[in-house]
Amino acid sequence: LEKIKELVVEAMRKDNRRLSDLGPGEEGKVLRIVGHPIIKKKLLGMGITPGVKIRVERVAPLGDPIEVKAGGTLLSLRREEADCIWVDQ
Repeated sequence: LEKIKELVVEAMRKDNRRLSDLGPGEEGKVLRIVGHPIIKKKLLGMGITPGVKIRVERVAPLGDPIEVKAGGTLLSLRREEADCIWVDQ
């Protein structure tokens, strides 16, 4: 848990953002994935890895799910999953 906190603080210092903070049409490069190992494994299995360009295509009216394009593939992510992905715009 402490390591996750350190990574979050470091990411915030560099003025990076969570994927869930981006709006439709905004994009960035995945820097890191933080959070529960099950969520990390799921995201990595979907092709969301550090260095991949990711673009927010649509956000549902209530903010969940979020449709993103990563590596040419459209994916739907829950907000809690998008919160785990830190991107550099």
